[in-house]
Amino acid sequence: MEKETGPEPEHWDSVGVRDLRRHMNASQQEMARRLGTRQQTISEWERGVYSPRGISSAILSVLAERSDFEYGSPKPRQRPTA
Repeated sequence: MEKETGPEPEHWDSVGVRDLRRHMNASQQEMARRLGTRQQTISEWERGVYSPRGISSAILSVLAERSDFEYGSPKPRQRPTA
């Protein structure tokens, strides 16, 4: 039996995390408080040491939606055929 898969979870990279935090006009400490994590974790995400995953990634996505932040990788444009 094949397992049904839902939409792929949002992948947050270092730039996305930093851009969301800046969009929200929040310090790393404030972002950490909202996510229930440490400031050091936010710093590590923004420096690319680690990437958010699991519930942290889901919460980032919710924060992004609630703050009208456009996130996610855009779909590649297709070249017009001649």
